[in-house]
Amino acid sequence: MPGKKRKVVVAMSGGVDSSVAAALLVKAGYDVTGVTMKLVDLPPEFCRSEGLRSCCGRLAVEDANRVAVALGIPHFVADMRVPFEQKVVTDFCEEYGRGRTPNPCIRCNRFIKFGLLLKKARAIGADLIATGHYTRIERDTRTGLYLLKKGKDAAKDQSYFLYFLTQKELARALMPVGGFTKAEVRRMAKKIRLPVAEKPESQEICFVPDDDYPGFLKGRIPGAFRPGAIVDLNGHIIGEHRGTGNFTIGQRRGLGIAAPQPLYVIAIDAVSNIVVAGPDEALRGKSLLASGMTLVSGGKLEGPIKARVKIRHKHAEEKAIITPLGKSGARIDFESAQRAMTPGQAVVFYHRNTVLGGATIE
Repeated sequence: MPGKKRKVVVAMSGGVDSSVAAALLVKAGYDVTGVTMKLVDLPPEFCRSEGLRSCCGRLAVEDANRVAVALGIPHFVADMRVPFEQKVVTDFCEEYGRGRTPNPCIRCNRFIKFGLLLKKARAIGADLIATGHYTRIERDTRTGLYLLKKGKDAAKDQSYFLYFLTQKELARALMPVGGFTKAEVRRMAKKIRLPVAEKPESQEICFVPDDDYPGFLKGRIPGAFRPGAIVDLNGHIIGEHRGTGNFTIGQRRGLGIAAPQPLYVIAIDAVSNIVVAGPDEALRGKSLLASGMTLVSGGKLEGPIKARVKIRHKHAEEKAIITPLGKSGARIDFESAQRAMTPGQAVVFYHRNTVLGGATIE
């Protein structure tokens, strides 16, 4: 990172990663301003829970402010509850209502952090934003293109959640902790005595208290919790469910059906209010269709390419051929069968440690 006095806004969640990111930028000589995004309103008793494993507006603001004071940088709160509701929460509910499984973290990164926050940063005279993502940004000296690369810590790599970034965003983004492991980040936080050095990681979706998806969705999309039929692969009724909103592809728990072999959710037909159940082998396939494909380079595929592909964040990359279809569609054909390719999730393409792009599984 250059040591120029360029102004950068750091998205400070109150966690150790974004806090160390801010500290590294201060040390590197940047003019740093911390901004905590207020995204949701959660019950005060939940925000004060000792076992809190979600980033929470009130607690995040307090922790981020303490870090900003320790670093000697200004800190502000940006109220983004309305756009977050419109772009992330509403989409989350609508997707579940369609029988799909969305990834709200990707939409938050795309529309809020690298969309709205970047605009707000420009409005206060900062031409850069920084986050605590475990991902690296490099520039190809030959082509001049910015490259989005996996983080050094393979176990914490978050490049999957940022596949949509283009040259425009990458040119104005910094990800200071991407070149370190989580253990190294913790040690740095302790060494400089950041007040959040020992803070546990958030593991839940920020707007769903206690990770209770059905409880959250029932008040938003009651139609997805109507009783309906569970059928086998031949369409025969083998049980009853209490709402398609309770299920995702590949799920085993909650079917409540006695069978000689384990049954899994194979498909969800939200329109007909039907859940299809079957054996594990029925979950496996070698091809998928995707929409909304974007490439980090900003270009378009002119024909099929070979790549390594992820269909989930924790999914091991598999060799595949990506064939463009129409304006922004794609067909992905894997060398070997993949399990539970889930509509609504992201499919992300890699070449070695570099993200090529991605799309949404249809």
